[in-house]
Amino acid sequence: MPRNIRTPTLDIAYLEYGPGDGPAVVLLHGWPSDVHDWDGAAPSLAAAGYRVLVPWLRGFGPTRFLDPQTPRSGQQAALGADLRDFLDALGVREALLAGYDWGGRAACVAAALWPERVRGLVTINGYNIQDIARAARPAPAAQEHRYWYQWYFHTERGRAGLAQNRRDIARLLWRQWSPNWAFDDTEFEATAASFDNPDFVDVTIQSYRHRYAGAPGDPAYDELERRLAAQPAIAVPAIVLHGACDGVGPPEQSENAARHFGARYERKVVPVAGHFLPREAPMAVVEAVRALGDG
Repeated sequence: MPRNIRTPTLDIAYLEYGPGDGPAVVLLHGWPSDVHDWDGAAPSLAAAGYRVLVPWLRGFGPTRFLDPQTPRSGQQAALGADLRDFLDALGVREALLAGYDWGGRAACVAAALWPERVRGLVTINGYNIQDIARAARPAPAAQEHRYWYQWYFHTERGRAGLAQNRRDIARLLWRQWSPNWAFDDTEFEATAASFDNPDFVDVTIQSYRHRYAGAPGDPAYDELERRLAAQPAIAVPAIVLHGACDGVGPPEQSENAARHFGARYERKVVPVAGHFLPREAPMAVVEAVRALGDG
């Protein structure tokens, strides 16, 4: 059953596995997905003695904003600050972090800005901190095609489409991004319920517009965004995992990620897996977390 903890901004719903006094691991889901990303990895980490914490991000599932006046921002600084505040609220001084997509961005932001809180980092798809100042530079045509949904969300038609067709869009992206993953309707619907969060559309639209400087950020995070604009290095021990068949961010995108990390760094391409790597190859994540935590 979900638990809840309050931070200054959110009432965060989360799942917890394993011993309460074990080393903390926080597993962070992507978009469009939710905590079920980690159904295959969390029990194995708990069995190995870790305290495993799996929160729903802002705009997903049972997580809620405390104040109706708080901007419904999905910007990277907000996601990173939410993670820091989650650790604070639970009294977790230091944790191992693992995440991909939006969750990987939160994990990278926290590792870069508050390294004293991060024992180690498993980041799927590489260095996930956005370089907003350079975001207007065009990518190769094939990559622009993969980002079709991002351009769609820059339009009011896209906002309306997401509100009306959130399940259809998510199902399509799951198939495009993880072409070898044979998920079924039961698995999809278990996660799709999280998209009914009343802030899902607003948080999503702001996130995809903000990363291209197409929407203002929440002023509360201006200083953090200023620090992130410098593309800060991540000095904590880190392992990058990348699905060989990722349909939105191919593995070549992380080939040169080492320049953003410190001395203890590894990168592994996971065969067959696509973008939803924690679901498709959960033991790859378990092994990476344990390599950092048990080493």
